[in-house]
Amino acid sequence: MSYEKFMMDVDMCGALHAYMKGLQVTEETLGFEALAQFGPGEHLFGTDHTLRHYQTAYWDTGFNDDQPFETWDEQGSVDAATRANAQWKQVLNEFEAPYLDIAKDQALLDFIARKKASMPDAWY
Repeated sequence: MSYEKFMMDVDMCGALHAYMKGLQVTEETLGFEALAQFGPGEHLFGTDHTLRHYQTAYWDTGFNDDQPFETWDEQGSVDAATRANAQWKQVLNEFEAPYLDIAKDQALLDFIARKKASMPDAWY
């Protein structure tokens, strides 16, 4: 098991989760309002419609590096494995265990001890 591979898989799962929502076809998603605001042949980046949706319209990976090759190369050619390595270390460093009631924690530990004692150790 590789922590780097796990971080890449987590990112892919996030993208797939977003894709599985499918596409909605409504007046709002078609964006005719944006065309009406600036007209054909103009860029739509500054329209009210685009500004309302640009942060949530697409899956935005925090992992991929979509820069042009030349820029990527000039900035040190950091590959996916290196980015994933830094990412899992950051996630682990920032992890805070969620609150768990002491009585529930003790009950879980007791259950685990009883279950382990009830069967022989196995290689799997």
